[in-house]
Amino acid sequence: MTLDRLRPVAEQALDPFVVAAKRLGLSPDGVSVIAFGCAVAAGVVFALAPPTLYLLAAALVFANGWLDIVDGALARATGAASKGGDLLDHVLDRYADVALLVGIAAGLNRYGLGLLAVTGVLLTSYMGTQIQAVGLGREYGGLLGRADRLALVSAMGAATALYPRTVGPFSFLGWALVVLGVAGHLTAVQRFVSAWRHL
Repeated sequence: MTLDRLRPVAEQALDPFVVAAKRLGLSPDGVSVIAFGCAVAAGVVFALAPPTLYLLAAALVFANGWLDIVDGALARATGAASKGGDLLDHVLDRYADVALLVGIAAGLNRYGLGLLAVTGVLLTSYMGTQIQAVGLGREYGGLLGRADRLALVSAMGAATALYPRTVGPFSFLGWALVVLGVAGHLTAVQRFVSAWRHL
């Protein structure tokens, strides 16, 4: 169910954005930094702004996800792909995830759910890179990949802006934290079990 599998399809629509980045003189690392800035800005909006402004945060989350694809496409198009750029991209992605989830938890005053979501997301990513470290290749599968997480946060942020009341014990955005936490930990376990079977 991971949207990361659709990345090749999304990359077909990237040409105008790659061309625009070239014209602006942006490097792949520069695009990665801008993507990170979008995530931090979204986290700030979620933390400090009223729900009516969550549409802005949702748009910033979408921008983070889209630019996270553009940086790689730009690197390939310009021959600038490097291990350093890949490392920077992954590090900024993790900090972006934390900024988003901490911002949401702070805005909702749901720090327990925030902790559940952050640990689930970080362990999912950790398992992907650790599986690669033992020689099995980078693992993107599971219940929720990064693209799924960003799509969920963006959609639930927009839904909360349009309907800020609770649905049961949580708002739509609160439920997103629940899903991210539970599915994140399940995805981490799923990746571990799958990798273990191939060792």
